[in-house]
Amino acid sequence: MNIDEKLKELGLSLPKATDPVGSYVATKISGNLLYISGQISIDSNGKLIKGKVGKNFNTEEAYKAAQRCALNIIAQAKKACSDDLSKIKSCIKLTGFVNSTDDFIEQPKVVNGASDLIKDVFGDNGTHTRAAVSTNSLPLGVAVEVDAIFEIK
Repeated sequence: MNIDEKLKELGLSLPKATDPVGSYVATKISGNLLYISGQISIDSNGKLIKGKVGKNFNTEEAYKAAQRCALNIIAQAKKACSDDLSKIKSCIKLTGFVNSTDDFIEQPKVVNGASDLIKDVFGDNGTHTRAAVSTNSLPLGVAVEVDAIFEIK
């Protein structure tokens, strides 16, 4: 099954891969590695998912925000691969940042939202290394940001 069919089977639709608003690129290919800049939590209506985990969101809600980051990552990967996700050989690494309160300690559970979605979509090729980091603030006040590195064919 190809990745586009898998997305449909899972009931997932990719958002539009947007251009960055800062002094950087959304994606960069170096050799056989595709680097994807941090994708922030944006809901299906294009609205920012803003707030602090542990105050404005619980772990489950933040997990869903991380899933949205992963969908944005896949959209950026598709755009970088000329709309051909079969060019993705494997996911190498995700790094997740969680805008959380000082006493919140479930960052790994939050970032599992992105990890689980990548694994669901890409199967064994979606297994990856990862870091889950807490931060006191993220751009535009979003709850979660995730970046990625993929190996491409």
